[in-house]
Amino acid sequence: MNATTKSKGIDLSRKITVDTAELQQILSVGRSTAVRIGCNAGAKVVVGKRVLWYLKKIDQYLDKVDIVA
Repeated sequence: MNATTKSKGIDLSRKITVDTAELQQILSVGRSTAVRIGCNAGAKVVVGKRVLWYLKKIDQYLDKVDIVA
């Protein structure tokens, strides 16, 4: 099986979906928290064995959630 090729020249702000590692970077959280936020937002997209996260749904989810400091 071939490894997934990542394009390093694409700006994250222009992406529609991201992988879990990129979601962690965007949210500045660990893996389990990023996955929990993505699942709660209903943003999980499965393509074959790959798991991607739909950023628009995550943005909408975070706008609705009350963040307790």
